[in-house]
Amino acid sequence: MSTDATFEDGREAPLRLKALDADDLTVIAALVQDAVFPATEMTWDRKNRRFALLLNRFRWEDADNARLRKRDFERVQSVLAIEDVTRVQSQGVDKSDTDMVYALLSVTFEAGEDGTGRVTLTLAGDGAIALEVEALEVLLRDVTRPYVAPSAKAPSHPE
Repeated sequence: MSTDATFEDGREAPLRLKALDADDLTVIAALVQDAVFPATEMTWDRKNRRFALLLNRFRWEDADNARLRKRDFERVQSVLAIEDVTRVQSQGVDKSDTDMVYALLSVTFEAGEDGTGRVTLTLAGDGAIALEVEALEVLLRDVTRPYVAPSAKAPSHPE
């Protein structure tokens, strides 16, 4: 008799995801919710039309497992890259304040004409970054091993 595989049977691997439409983006948005990053870790490469953030991402995909096993919650450093960016606008973001740490609340896409649109990164404290894109292509890639979240707690939001 065979048994079903369990999560513990799998080998944990770093995330590597790509969003090419709004439905795909909701998955990435859920995974980067509550990520934090210093002002120094965001960059717009105009020549290559890429906007990127190096995030300290809360591992939402592991949160239930951590609760069940009564172990610490984890974070992992990840790169969130938005491709085909033609324009960047921000509100409440001061990249020159090198001590500032931002918290990412949501990532959304508003479609325009012929595949164009706007990716909006909403930050805690009324900050936002709007990225005009020629086509939606968002990449999320873990670049370090998970580490214990400094707070040892899961992020929470008042209801």
